[in-house]
Amino acid sequence: MKYKYKWVDGANSDFINFSKDMEAYYNRLVGGENNRKSFIPYNALSDIHDVMIVYDGDRPIACASFKGYDIRSAEIKRVWVAEDYRGRHISKEMMMLIEERAREQGFEQAILQTREVCIEAVSLYKSLGYTKIENYPPYDEMELAVCYGKQL
Repeated sequence: MKYKYKWVDGANSDFINFSKDMEAYYNRLVGGENNRKSFIPYNALSDIHDVMIVYDGDRPIACASFKGYDIRSAEIKRVWVAEDYRGRHISKEMMMLIEERAREQGFEQAILQTREVCIEAVSLYKSLGYTKIENYPPYDEMELAVCYGKQL
């Protein structure tokens, strides 16, 4: 099956809707919004300018994004695939395209934050060569956060 990959920014309505789905998913995963209060402020979309949306025809089915963390690091954010499209390697393709775009913009490494409870995400990142790194700010103050990185 052929999908369409489209670059947009953080104001894209499909990206906003996926972000709402992610927030609801994470709330369920950790037992409610109260259990992730410290993470929520760092999920803002306003400072994300490089967003990929994947479409099956006209239907948005997945997203991934990155933003500059510092002069050499791109921070991967908001990787998501609609439940009925999981297992089709869409997230792997998005990650490779995100890394390529970040490299084109001069970033030397990709970093990201997740939680160990996000088993599928951790497995994806490891399969792509990401390794656990020391938690970077603001996640260095969050007990349940785990960070990964990869040289681009």
